[in-house]
Amino acid sequence: MDELGKVTMEIFSKLEQKWLYQYEGKKTRILSIDGGGTTGIVCGAGLIRLEQQICAKVGDPHARISDYFDIIAGTGVGAVFAAMLVADRGDGRPIFTAKDAVRFVTVNQSRLFKAKNVGVIHRKRRFSGKSMDKVLKEAFRRDDGKVLTLKDTCKPILVPCFDLNSSAPFVFSKADATESPSFDFELWKVCRATSANPSMFKPFQLNSIDGKTSCSAVDGGLVMNNPAAAAVTHVLHNKRDFPSVTSVDDLLVLSLGNGPLSPQSKLKLRSDGYCSSSSVFGIVIDGVSETVDQILGNAFCWNPNDYVRIQANGVGVRGAEVLEERVVESLPFGGKRLLTETNGQRIGSFVHRLVKTSLPPSPCKETTVNNPLTNGR
Repeated sequence: MDELGKVTMEIFSKLEQKWLYQYEGKKTRILSIDGGGTTGIVCGAGLIRLEQQICAKVGDPHARISDYFDIIAGTGVGAVFAAMLVADRGDGRPIFTAKDAVRFVTVNQSRLFKAKNVGVIHRKRRFSGKSMDKVLKEAFRRDDGKVLTLKDTCKPILVPCFDLNSSAPFVFSKADATESPSFDFELWKVCRATSANPSMFKPFQLNSIDGKTSCSAVDGGLVMNNPAAAAVTHVLHNKRDFPSVTSVDDLLVLSLGNGPLSPQSKLKLRSDGYCSSSSVFGIVIDGVSETVDQILGNAFCWNPNDYVRIQANGVGVRGAEVLEERVVESLPFGGKRLLTETNGQRIGSFVHRLVKTSLPPSPCKETTVNNPLTNGR
């Protein structure tokens, strides 16, 4: 680096430090959205209420969720919502409002999960991957025809799946996509990968933009149905994008759940005293989400208002009903308690802190230092 470059870097470094000092005590804001297949409308209701509350609080009808969160994570249908909330229309603004995103998923639900029967003797119910592909392609193609990738988002995004090639979780992120085209994937394929429930769809094969990275994906919900812990860990270790974060004390987290995925009746023992395979599957999926909630509850035990979980209490709760339910909060080191506050009221309280702790753009984020002089000056 030449002397001019060193001076430029030093100037911007000091500006960044001044910015961080000036806004000391502000929080880096994380939104996490659970998977849940066709039950995703529950967290959809939470997203609509969240954006409505933000608009009302700041007095701006054009305010969007992505304006007030620094990173959004999602699994399964939660990833579809997450990607729609940050998909850049070309001017740094998201294509979809929360209401538009939920409406799109609701209207296209029968196409996203188009059932078909396979087999002759033993008939099995499967879902059409081609139908889901078509819907997701429609969602993540701009009016000018551009197919959006992980890099084409107005805020960082995090989406998990499970890769059969490596027998390990694979997490798609804008941070990795920005570093290398070998980790940049088309957004519709990312959403398709994290939604490939193995009991419903075949594994989904996808390649990075440059073709150097491949993945044989199945449902991210198998390992990270609740991606909140993955998002927190990502922020804590990503010093390039989140330089001011040193611990969970610097974070403000909203986690939206979709309620239990399996009816409680299926969790009963069979007559022979054993659990059925479907019961075990339900325990695993719901148990992972509850475990993440418990872990984060412990991590934020000294700052409980910095971590908020919105979750349906029972099976079959639909849409706005969840907002009228009382909050169920995880207690540090085990157990839960029922609060008098409803989920809808909890979102309103969270928005008050969210807007209060908003960070203005960093002076260095959108500035290139490769060519510090403009027009030869």
